[in-house]
Amino acid sequence: MNNLDNNKLITGQGAKLNPWPVISSKVIGDFKIFTLKATCKRSPRTGVKSTYYALETLDWVNVVAITPDNCMVLVEQYRHATNTLELELPGGMMNPDEKDPIAAGCRELREETGYGGDEPCIIGSCFANPAILTNRSHTILVKNCREKYPLEWDSGEDIRIQLIPVTDVFDLVAAGKIRHSVILAALFYYKLFTSHFN
Repeated sequence: MNNLDNNKLITGQGAKLNPWPVISSKVIGDFKIFTLKATCKRSPRTGVKSTYYALETLDWVNVVAITPDNCMVLVEQYRHATNTLELELPGGMMNPDEKDPIAAGCRELREETGYGGDEPCIIGSCFANPAILTNRSHTILVKNCREKYPLEWDSGEDIRIQLIPVTDVFDLVAAGKIRHSVILAALFYYKLFTSHFN
């Protein structure tokens, strides 16, 4: 019996949870980087119908790029929704024609920082926010990163590249200097990966 089963017995929630049947679904807005969909569903428990709204968008990639001297490549950039400067991992949205998160992550790393490296691999994937978003966020680890390529910033990007010793990155998290939730998830995947395989 796993922990979830134990929790179920402790709280008395013995009935299995099931997906909610879809009654109808339609796109009610298209906003370039996402579409807004309204879906009517029926509760399996109560039979009540309710409408739920979701943003459909492409998957995201975030890159943990480690240099030969064990620094992490970070980027600082302005975020328009919060009107704040945020310290983050390189990354972004996959292009519509991209199927491979690893290739997309290497592209984002190259475009934003000019860095490239060896042995890129996925070390974790999660739903960005399953309450309102349909996409997943993939964490890509790239080793032995070096500055190799010219920068390819688009007209809406202003970026400051920072090399931070890996040993200092989690101090920045603890100090509230890294605040982007998806980036924090990616750093958690890195912590898990290194604790298991190093």
